[in-house]
Amino acid sequence: MWGTTYVVTTELLPPGHPLFAGLLRALPAGLVALAIGRALPRGAWWGKAAVLGVLNIGLFLPLLFIAAERLPGGVAATLAAAQPLIVAVLAVAVLRESPSAWRFVWGVTGVVGVGLVVIGPNAALDAVGIVAGLASAASMALGVTLTKRWGRPAEVGATAFAGWQLTAGGLFLVPVTSLVEGAPPAIDLGAALGYLWLGLVGGLVAYVLWFRGVTALPVTSVAVLGLLSPLVAAVLGAVLLGQALGPVQLVGFALSLAAIVAGQLPQPARSSVPPATPERTPR
Repeated sequence: MWGTTYVVTTELLPPGHPLFAGLLRALPAGLVALAIGRALPRGAWWGKAAVLGVLNIGLFLPLLFIAAERLPGGVAATLAAAQPLIVAVLAVAVLRESPSAWRFVWGVTGVVGVGLVVIGPNAALDAVGIVAGLASAASMALGVTLTKRWGRPAEVGATAFAGWQLTAGGLFLVPVTSLVEGAPPAIDLGAALGYLWLGLVGGLVAYVLWFRGVTALPVTSVAVLGLLSPLVAAVLGAVLLGQALGPVQLVGFALSLAAIVAGQLPQPARSSVPPATPERTPR
């Protein structure tokens, strides 16, 4: 679902309004999720939901759209693919997990694979876009890690939990969007369909499934699944926009899929063979 973001943004949405796109993707979906879930935060969860909403939604979405607008899709996708590496570091710092060379190696493999799939030979670089892409990956990585650390209240379903964060992130974006971008853009039929798709499918449905998965799977396994998004974007570019996929791209697909599969497998156990006892020799 998230893999459709790039083609919808470039082909349907009015340019120059990334914050407004993030706002319409988050706030309406959050309000719908709250109406369905019928549960509000309690106690400390008011603050936790606000923090998670800003990290996972309020900062991540506008930074993602800024990167998508200022960079070629391949460069933006490769920067986003750095998220599993950041999560691997945060899992050690925040969750107190042991450092894992297995996760780091496959995280690097996934970034290389995505780069081979989506970066063209004439990819242009933009400093603001690069900073936005890396910041969006870091924001989402920290949000996912804290979501795993705090868990989800037992009495709250995945829909309400996603609604808390989507609503908090959307409310955060309301004043920011107004101050930075001013009046909303003109919306034609194509833009309306694009915003509707991003809000209902890429927002409501995708985030309910995402936060349900975050609470059920290891955080590093969840993060590496994000590599599927640029792969889907590349396939859609080939099918809908006529973009070519050559041998290099196919190798990148294989590396990325291998990284995704390896991220779901348990880390290989270290060999625990006891050291050999030296033989005694007479003096």
